[in-house]
Amino acid sequence: MKQGLSLRVSQHLALTPQLQQSIRLLQLSTLELAQEVEQMLDENPFLELNQEEPPREEAGPPAVETAPRDADRDAGPDDGGAADDGGSAERETISPAESDAPDWDGDGATDMVADDGEWGGDATPRTGNAAGDEDMDATELASGDETLQSHLLRQAASLRLSHEDRCALEFLIGSLNEDGYLDDPLEALAEELAGPDLEQREELVHRFTVAMRLLQSLEPAGVGARTLAECLTLQLQAMRAAGAGGTACSTALRICAQPMELLARRDVKRLVQLCGAAEADIKAAMALIVRLEPKPGRRFGNTDRNIVVPDVLVTQVGRGGQPRFRVQLNPDVLPRLRVQEVYATALRSHRGEGHQALQQRLQEARWFIKNIQQRFDTILRVATAIVERQKNFFVHGELAMRPLVLREIADELGLHESTISRVTTAKYMATPYGTFELKYFFGSALGTETGGNASSTAVRALIRQFVAAENLRKPLSDSQISDMLKEQGIECARRTVAKYREALRIAPASLRRAL
Repeated sequence: MKQGLSLRVSQHLALTPQLQQSIRLLQLSTLELAQEVEQMLDENPFLELNQEEPPREEAGPPAVETAPRDADRDAGPDDGGAADDGGSAERETISPAESDAPDWDGDGATDMVADDGEWGGDATPRTGNAAGDEDMDATELASGDETLQSHLLRQAASLRLSHEDRCALEFLIGSLNEDGYLDDPLEALAEELAGPDLEQREELVHRFTVAMRLLQSLEPAGVGARTLAECLTLQLQAMRAAGAGGTACSTALRICAQPMELLARRDVKRLVQLCGAAEADIKAAMALIVRLEPKPGRRFGNTDRNIVVPDVLVTQVGRGGQPRFRVQLNPDVLPRLRVQEVYATALRSHRGEGHQALQQRLQEARWFIKNIQQRFDTILRVATAIVERQKNFFVHGELAMRPLVLREIADELGLHESTISRVTTAKYMATPYGTFELKYFFGSALGTETGGNASSTAVRALIRQFVAAENLRKPLSDSQISDMLKEQGIECARRTVAKYREALRIAPASLRRAL
């Protein structure tokens, strides 16, 4: 075996710790970023929140106002949008502090800015509370809504029960899921409390059986059910006890005693055979069942889950033939961070034991501030580019959406396509038409008869309109919708229509047909 020396040249990519942190922060949602900031504040003594109110001009990246481009003003149906009524207008971008804003290209450089002060200092909480409730935020207000458990406990308090029965009822109320169903069998709940004691377990099952009947007698009707069939049956029984529903209510009870698959498929012929009722009575009963609530706890749902805090705000600032839109970061989501100057000054004047480790923590604090700064700057740049390219949407709505892919924004901003994907995931934009995830503005292109392209988002909006205007006695099939799109000049196959319809959560024609 012969030994020797050789020289080989190769290239490889090394991700610095700062670049790794920058990539990770970029893909976090607003809630996840807030948790990350809170964790970093606990771990790093050199990082602190700035509670002071700085001047407006010292805040982070500026807002950007955009005006329609010529291509947007003249866009027609081939571009997937409606034709604009006004004349053409030149693109206008206003950035008041653009020359002062730092340029971050996401290269992971470790050079620090000279100023270690706060960023995003104008992020004051904006609430609609009275002056006396300034410390309350939207989450606290939402949590004040009555829950299903509190609603049921308030009713249970008015019942005259023994101590044991009241405890059993309150235990079952606490065991309900958010839809108002009792997921666990009574035997499993009893075993959880009694353990191996068989006699005590049987006693608990008896108590829970009595408590379940009491629970199912409370409002809303259907609460405490174990299955969908039982939930519907409880509501129908309450309706019949109130003297409502008539013959249809009795027929509906017989339908609920059959397999639910028959009801889901609207198999009228099979239900006629099993229930021994006329076809007209079955259809009337099915129409009654449709009006019932399959999830009794829905109206008591946790409103915290439905709160979406937008990262970007888009508002119209121009009227008439040349509308302009202001694109700015939501100040409520900007963390106000700065380096602890007292500790940083003490570290510079003292070089004792542990100085190197503390210096590293100081550097980590500076990295963290700059990476958050870079994250929001990138979000603002991407959002501005989206608004410029989807101007027709902000003027005419989703029917005017144009085809757009991640690569177009990446090429325009000089960023990688994966970076655009991270930015547009779990980031939201508040627009005059509602709040949308940034990914909503991207859609593939479908060919048109004139050789142009239509956005898949606009096509889905057309499908939704077709279904909303259809005759419920003769709902549109996927093939008919495909033909109607072809009449609009859009080539869309039946399978593509079915895919878009399912994405819109629209039932097939057979299930949309009126009884």
